[in-house]
Amino acid sequence: MPPRSALRPARLRTHRGTHVLETVSQGFKSATERLRGVRELHESNVEEALSSVRMSLLEADVDFGVVKNFLARVKERALGEKVETRVRDASGRAVKITPGQHFVKACQDELVELMGPVDTGLARDSGATSVMLAGLQGVGKTTVAAKLARHLQKQGCRPILVAADIYRPAAVQQLITLGDSIGIPVHSGVEGQNPPQICGDALQRARSEGLDAIIYDTAGRLALDDALMMELEEIKRSVKPANTLLVCDSLMGRDAVNVAQTFSERIQIDGVVLTKLDGDARGGAALAIKAVTGVPIKFLGTGETLERLEEFRPEGLASRILGMGDVVGLVRDFEEVVDEKQAEADAERILKGQFTLDDLLTQLRTIQKMGSLREIFAKMPMFGSMADKVEEGDLGKVESMLHSMTRQERSTPDVINKSRANRIAGGCGRKSKDVLDLIARFKQMREMMGSLGKQGGLLSRLPGMGQMMGAGGGDGAGIDPSALLSAAGGPGMGALVGAPAQPRSAKATQQRKNKRQQARKSRQRSRSKKKKKK
Repeated sequence: MPPRSALRPARLRTHRGTHVLETVSQGFKSATERLRGVRELHESNVEEALSSVRMSLLEADVDFGVVKNFLARVKERALGEKVETRVRDASGRAVKITPGQHFVKACQDELVELMGPVDTGLARDSGATSVMLAGLQGVGKTTVAAKLARHLQKQGCRPILVAADIYRPAAVQQLITLGDSIGIPVHSGVEGQNPPQICGDALQRARSEGLDAIIYDTAGRLALDDALMMELEEIKRSVKPANTLLVCDSLMGRDAVNVAQTFSERIQIDGVVLTKLDGDARGGAALAIKAVTGVPIKFLGTGETLERLEEFRPEGLASRILGMGDVVGLVRDFEEVVDEKQAEADAERILKGQFTLDDLLTQLRTIQKMGSLREIFAKMPMFGSMADKVEEGDLGKVESMLHSMTRQERSTPDVINKSRANRIAGGCGRKSKDVLDLIARFKQMREMMGSLGKQGGLLSRLPGMGQMMGAGGGDGAGIDPSALLSAAGGPGMGALVGAPAQPRSAKATQQRKNKRQQARKSRQRSRSKKKKKK
């Protein structure tokens, strides 16, 4: 059994004020920068690049043995394979591949192998899905129980929650409140019953009421002890759950691995749920649990709302660690909050140039349902490395300006002049310049969307899109305009909410500086001429 110090409650480890998960991503970013411009990979430059990765993984509290084996496999893959400098993409075009990109691919493949393979499915027994949640106190088991119930409910199951934590104050009431919020019954037993008896009665109730999913929220402790383990073992013997999931705090680092290993030695664990993986969601304990214990991660808790439970995808997390986004995860989030038929109708209208501020307001509300703005940017290709620079309050600022407008102004933004902008700014606590800037960016975005939808416009210039537009009659139905804007490199939602812009080149910066100097000299000459006339 690990030393008692390793089983204390989760601690937030930080590095120079940053989140531990950012540290992991920063190490891979530094390694990629070291190989930029390198013509060939050899042992010395690969070893130099891996030194940044090694330091970041160790600072993020990843087990030393896991780090050592991982780096050895990356080095072997990077040096042991022939680098094809020219390959063909999915559309058949020739693409040039650099040695640095080959190194990144080696890192991505090894990260996926380190964390996978994963089967996120839950086993069923006698036609029902039963799950027992275990873990230390304070890791978020009760919230995970409600999230998992909601997850099964969306899949068509009829779940019941079981409040088997009778020791923590208000734990039972918390689960009842969460269950009521999503319309799922909660079994809490009667006074004097112990947890195994409560779970046994709940199983009988589920069978009698025809419920086909049951989730047991068990008690935790500040540290592992025999009393906790004996109680869990008794519950397992009593109800025989088809799935036993361990809930771990993702900020625990190596402690999460020690806890998982100890639990798996006493009770058979089928999977792990990592909680508090908010923000950019870039690996920590996720990198080591599977390698050390053999227990796969099944779910990730990525927010406070009960909708924020993701099925774990090693390839998605590996891509986000490397700053390349997670398109599949982003699309899944989008599909959960958007009505497909309504989205197709809106896309058809918007791509005809019929885009109003009411549509923008709808898009903002959709984004808010998908999670935090930083998390969304972390999943976007080319924007993953900028996620930490995104200000969460920017969406609220734009929304406050839109709410301060009249219906006429939102439907026909062209009527907004300086006088109206002053009134709108006064109603939302912003400056009139902010309102006018928003309108200017909106008009630019509307013009771009209109040109995307035109036959022979920007849309037809995208690879493969010309044929699609021809086949579909050119109306753009069923196409997500936000995705098209990103592909075309045009101004999108990021520009409206103040997303960090791509840095200008040194030449462009110097040109702007020269223009300002010329304008300053011109004003000075004009003032001198006026003084001489007087």
